[in-house]
Amino acid sequence: MVDNLGGAADENIGLAVQTLIAGGIVAFPTETCYGLAVDPFNEQALAKLFQAKNRPADRPVLLLINTISQLESLVTHIPEIYSPLIERFWPGPLTLIFPARPGLSPLVTGGTGTVGVRISPHPVAQALGEAFGSAMTATSANISGQPPARSAAQIRSVFDAMVDVVLNGGMTPAGLCSTIVSESGGTLQLVRSGVINLAEFGLVRETASFRK
Repeated sequence: MVDNLGGAADENIGLAVQTLIAGGIVAFPTETCYGLAVDPFNEQALAKLFQAKNRPADRPVLLLINTISQLESLVTHIPEIYSPLIERFWPGPLTLIFPARPGLSPLVTGGTGTVGVRISPHPVAQALGEAFGSAMTATSANISGQPPARSAAQIRSVFDAMVDVVLNGGMTPAGLCSTIVSESGGTLQLVRSGVINLAEFGLVRETASFRK
């Protein structure tokens, strides 16, 4: 494992991008907790990620993008009902569930035919995403079912050499993860309560859980 923020930021991000291109795992901070990034279009990298997290193959993983245009490679369409949420809460801790584009790995979708996506406002997450130039996974840095890591030290303790590079952004905030919302029949549905309180949108009916 390489723990990087000792040199220039561009050098650290560059190493992380090279790691993603090579099929490795990068841990990085977000505004909620640390996430684990791999290239979601690299099946071997996804398999390595699931092995590291001891995650069941039928559990989908969330993706991070930097620009709305990157949705084109991931989803079939953007439900119109999402527009005000995207405008108000992206970048932010709001994950939206979209119909997945055919060909997206079942390890990403969990076989659901859908994919969860968000944009993080954290400067390190944004710098990594911008340099990589494509979507990346953002599943929480934890063994499946355990609390997510909030520091580089916790990642080293939990994953050791299973994570290739850690972008050390200090401690992340304690508390909730991202709010997850889906759409069905033109109606918004709350999948998971999180940082953003969407009660004002009348999201009162919860669907099946979607865990990070």
